[in-house]
Amino acid sequence: MGRLWGYLARYRLRLVAGIACLIGATSLTMMVPWLFKSIVDAIAAGRPPSAVAPRLLLIVGIATAQAVVRTFSRFVIFNVGRDVEYDLRNDLFAHLETLPLGFYQTWRTGDLMSRLVNDVGAVRMLLGPGILNFINTPVYYVYGLAFMLSLDARLTLASLVVYPLALLFVKRSSRLLMERTLRVQEGLGELSSRVQQNLAGIHVVKAYACEEHEIAAFAGLNERFQEANLRMARVRGFIGPVMNVVGGVSSLVVLWLGGRHVMEGRLSVGALVAFIGYLHLLAWPTMALGWMLSVLQRGRAALARLNALFAVQPAITSPPGAEGLDTFRGEITLRGVTFRYPGRRDETPALDGVDLTIPAGRTVAIVGRTGSGKSSLVQLLPRLFDVEEGSVLLDGHDVRSLPLGWLRRHVGLVPQDPFLFSRTIGENVAFALDGDGNGEVGWAVGAAGLGRDLADMPRGLATIVGERGITLSGGQKQRVTLARVLAAAPRVLVLDDALSSVDAATEREILDRLRAFLRERTTILVAHRLTTVKEADLIVVLEDGRVAELGDHDSLLARGGAYADLFRQQALEGELEAI
Repeated sequence: MGRLWGYLARYRLRLVAGIACLIGATSLTMMVPWLFKSIVDAIAAGRPPSAVAPRLLLIVGIATAQAVVRTFSRFVIFNVGRDVEYDLRNDLFAHLETLPLGFYQTWRTGDLMSRLVNDVGAVRMLLGPGILNFINTPVYYVYGLAFMLSLDARLTLASLVVYPLALLFVKRSSRLLMERTLRVQEGLGELSSRVQQNLAGIHVVKAYACEEHEIAAFAGLNERFQEANLRMARVRGFIGPVMNVVGGVSSLVVLWLGGRHVMEGRLSVGALVAFIGYLHLLAWPTMALGWMLSVLQRGRAALARLNALFAVQPAITSPPGAEGLDTFRGEITLRGVTFRYPGRRDETPALDGVDLTIPAGRTVAIVGRTGSGKSSLVQLLPRLFDVEEGSVLLDGHDVRSLPLGWLRRHVGLVPQDPFLFSRTIGENVAFALDGDGNGEVGWAVGAAGLGRDLADMPRGLATIVGERGITLSGGQKQRVTLARVLAAAPRVLVLDDALSSVDAATEREILDRLRAFLRERTTILVAHRLTTVKEADLIVVLEDGRVAELGDHDSLLARGGAYADLFRQQALEGELEAI
């Protein structure tokens, strides 16, 4: 709960004002039964209507004032809950943005969305209606019991005789309700994750005609979620009737014993009416105890799930006081780099003792068979992952000593799996730019070979690409992703098989168009199509996470090693396709 106190402290003045109004409204409410006592006693004594009328008007005035003050208290306290919800959701999203890629390889997107939406909403209920009732109920009991004791102490004790049993029941139920509420929250996360995965991969589901299987799997998951909800509802639903029984038994005791006290002359009729009025005012807080308990446990369960996310510390951060390089040429050096992906520490390293120097302003190609470590190597440059051993240097500076924002602005990576936001093509290309960047966007789109495609689209750059770019072809998505990094114009450009979905002629055309652009920066090409890397200044051949060969195209062919084998194999495959 410590985190919540920090959020509430930001709005402490408003919260204190709301609580003060709430106590004021309760104070006004508690005056009404006492006035009824005086009115009933006055009528029983035969007093004229003129003696009663002022008290009736006073009750009307108190009721009006109580309504105004109570409404204001609810407005203030509920708004504090909404404001904390706003801050908490913003902070959680900002925290998620700082977490490394390894975190998202182990956490399901649907579960994260459930926590960001549903769990934060449950915390808001705890801080809005929850706080209101947690404050209101004790105040009601303090006022009510004080007035009831002043009227008849024995009757008050008799009316409360069943309450210890009720409190014992609530205590026993609290732990069970917490456990079952947590199961419901986890089940909602699983359900959200299943929906998210199916909607994101709907083309795969349809391609394999697995609709019926997925419907059945979702129905099973939904059934388990429903059962968890029912199990929680049984506990929560049982608390309310028990509290009603407690209130009913207490009322019977008051009517029986209080009636006897009136007949014995120990209690006036007006005092009995006031006593029953106070008991009636305590009925709602008593009956609402079950709902309050549910809100509390659900809020606690949600907060525990949110704290589990906040407890995950960013593994890759900017060092304190780090500053970017004033002049950055783009030289890249890898010294004894060994790397395993997080969670795979017992496996063979993806990179094992790699030593490599890439001069500034050169175009270097990295080739190798699938799984040789090409993508792993280039992901270390912008620190999407950190090395296990060794170091990655830019202009002689370890990337771990540089500010992350500066580093990633100057090292642009186009991944082999293109990702587009569900926005327009223009917005996707301008994603990393400040402002519209119309000039940069127009140039980047043309350089990436998207001109003819946009001409066929009625809305051009304003075309919505759909979820993950589903309305575009694989080649179009790759070229939009390429245009995005070209518009940002980083000093180091890394293309991780970024044109694998376009044909060889289009790839050659794009690279020719970018020749002047690439000449001004350090460029790393990761490619499976070896014909596209022939003109690279340097070709690095990786095998099993190690540098197997190093040289230009002609020297590697003459050597007759791994590169020559790959080149001959691709040439043979090309001849077979041409037949």
